[in-house]
Amino acid sequence: MEGAVLSVSGGRRTVRAGSLHNRGMERLVVAVVLVAAVAVVALLVGRRRGVDAPSQPRAWPVPGQLDRADFSARERPWLAALFTSATCDGCKRLVDITEALASPLVGVQVIPWQDDKGLHDRYGVEAVPCFALADEEGVVRYGFVGSDVSATDLWAAVAAARSDADGRCDG
Repeated sequence: MEGAVLSVSGGRRTVRAGSLHNRGMERLVVAVVLVAAVAVVALLVGRRRGVDAPSQPRAWPVPGQLDRADFSARERPWLAALFTSATCDGCKRLVDITEALASPLVGVQVIPWQDDKGLHDRYGVEAVPCFALADEEGVVRYGFVGSDVSATDLWAAVAAARSDADGRCDG
């Protein structure tokens, strides 16, 4: 088909079919280029924004080893160290619970950040309360960060750690 006849304002005008096709292709190419440009801009903005926050809560570290020479309760077979802060409401309850663990076999030391920031830094304590139960070698056999623990849970965990250490039970 060489041409098509269209009526425009009562007059006749001849338009080539190929030019209609070319005009449609031009619009399609422009649309594709625009969509690609928007996609590239969106990708670049997304990369600039950075990494999203993790979906899981952060796991605060508990020291894996304690140098018993750093603690006043080092002479007993077990050392219960509680890292705290005077500004921590949850720490107050745990101080009472932890101090109740004291016995001839378990030495207890509460380490407030305000009194011994150096010890908190040395063991990488980033959040309080942080509890660590270390054996005679200083190996932490049980630990946790946070105040969501009951006295019963803590006593049971200490008893389990003591009985599991080296397959013995320290009565």
